[in-house]
Amino acid sequence: MSSVAEGVAGPQPARPAGRVRAFLRLVMIEHSVFALPFAYIASLTAMFLDDGSVHWRELLLVTVAMVGLRTFAMAANRIIDREIDARNPRTAGRELVTGALSVRTAWAGALVALAVFLGAAALLNPLCLALAPVAVVPMVVYPYGKRFTDFPHAILGLAQAMGPVGAWIAVTGAWSWEAVVLGLAVGVWIGGFDLIFGCQDVAADRAHGVRSVPARFGIAAALYGARGSHVVTVALLAWYGALTGAGAPYWVGLAVVVAAFVYEHSIVRPGDLSRLNRAFFTVNGFIGIVLFACALLDLVLRGLTV
Repeated sequence: MSSVAEGVAGPQPARPAGRVRAFLRLVMIEHSVFALPFAYIASLTAMFLDDGSVHWRELLLVTVAMVGLRTFAMAANRIIDREIDARNPRTAGRELVTGALSVRTAWAGALVALAVFLGAAALLNPLCLALAPVAVVPMVVYPYGKRFTDFPHAILGLAQAMGPVGAWIAVTGAWSWEAVVLGLAVGVWIGGFDLIFGCQDVAADRAHGVRSVPARFGIAAALYGARGSHVVTVALLAWYGALTGAGAPYWVGLAVVVAAFVYEHSIVRPGDLSRLNRAFFTVNGFIGIVLFACALLDLVLRGLTV
């Protein structure tokens, strides 16, 4: 029960632990599962091709860098979009809208996450540190994208494509076109399922001038675009497998990915978005984990020393 003093003074500031929990909810830290598996595939493949053994220090730093950058990106997204979120019934309960977390605290968390990312990049190698700002730029541009283009999903895809490329460079200190192919696969994949995710906000986006493919061209067109994106994703993953000499387990994993894509697109229709969250969160999380597990098994069978 609240005291009289509390009633007069208003709500008390959240304690530090409460602010941390609110910040972690804000950035949806558990959704790192979407990007991390592909960074691990790139890192471990680079290690296998380099000397055939896992470098645990580099793998840990890649993890820290990926989580740090993603946390910064999500926090910046939520801060920049807080007024848009307040006008959308689906997002009106987010922490910055309700006041569960202050903008100042969110910025503090974002800057800490950015410092963690830059620190991890510095500990990896000079090229990682030099390219780190390049990875940060699209993370900040993306939330503004819906204000000036109907294709903000492409900006998100570009941002996500950098993960595998950066993870490969973290291990080798050198550029890799194999990593670029994997990065493109990830970018097109995530851009495609962002098209699906955006379908649920069409009414709010059109009412408030927020731009996206679903809002501009309609839900049916967005879903066709997502299907096309995922066909390209499969082709790029196959190209990556061929470039890196992948064995049978990788190709089995790719076959499972194809089946998951077919299922994903079968449960979301222009007239029925009731299972959109299952398609977005469950299926896409499954895709990353399965492909990573199969790629890891393939590398171990080919001689990677864990």
